[in-house]
Amino acid sequence: MANLTVAVMGPAGYAKDLGKKGTSTDITFYNLKKGADTVTFIEPTRYPERLAPLFYAASLADAAIVVVDALNATFGECLLMLQAAGIGKGFLVLRNYISPDQIRPLLKGTVLENYECMEEDAITLRDRLLDAAHQIGIERSLADQKKTCIIPIDHFFNVRGIGTVILGCVADGHLKKHDNLKVHPVHKTAIVRSIQKHDDDFEDAETGDRVGLALKSVEAEELSRGYVLSNDPALRSTTAISGRLDLVPFWKAPITEGMVLHVGHWMQFEPSRVVSASGGQVTLEMEKELVYLPGSKAVVTYLEGGNLRVAGTLTIS
Repeated sequence: MANLTVAVMGPAGYAKDLGKKGTSTDITFYNLKKGADTVTFIEPTRYPERLAPLFYAASLADAAIVVVDALNATFGECLLMLQAAGIGKGFLVLRNYISPDQIRPLLKGTVLENYECMEEDAITLRDRLLDAAHQIGIERSLADQKKTCIIPIDHFFNVRGIGTVILGCVADGHLKKHDNLKVHPVHKTAIVRSIQKHDDDFEDAETGDRVGLALKSVEAEELSRGYVLSNDPALRSTTAISGRLDLVPFWKAPITEGMVLHVGHWMQFEPSRVVSASGGQVTLEMEKELVYLPGSKAVVTYLEGGNLRVAGTLTIS
């Protein structure tokens, strides 16, 4: 089974014609399955009133669908979020007589310039995305399996008779039933009792899979969104991070000491304060520990930025 995760940025509920509705909180999941191939759609339900759901959708995604009703500030913010998150594959569904010639100049020099413009056609879109998921499955079968895994948690709860269950997407690696995984940043250890993908039981999961994991040795009350399950010894967690900040186009304000920026990485979206900023290098002090791999890229936002809240991408040292 191969899974493709797609962020859907458009009117609320647009993805209902693409897949079957699943978990819904500030982000809503829709699931599409054909044979062994699956597509997970994510809508940022609470956006634009909150920026975090837009980040979560982009962070989890392999590709994006952007529904363009108007060339306004909301479209621009979605464009910049996808740029900062590095989502280079996707489709632009043009509506209200907006033409490719109108939109292409706005995308030049961004990761979206290679997105395909198309008319609204849910059947064609589903088929194209299932084909892409199938191709991912072929590529996986030819690649060597990693012995470590990383699973950021986006939802968690207690199921009567089963215990603690988490939902998440495998960000990297290969996961097996009965694996022992550390829970970062609380440094507990959980045992994987079972693995489900799209409601079917499996013995393992790989990068890109959307999974539900039943866990032993950890309680749901001990978890939080953004915690990470992993057996990768390179993973770090700290409240002080440094790195190079590459600002998005159109960002004009200087990054200065004392500014409060939100850092988004995997399913973490946490406030930080600028300790120092010079020559594109910044040091941030987080309120909570950030879990990351050295060299990871995080999305930096400034919630007081008005119509321009997406600041750029931080490469963490």
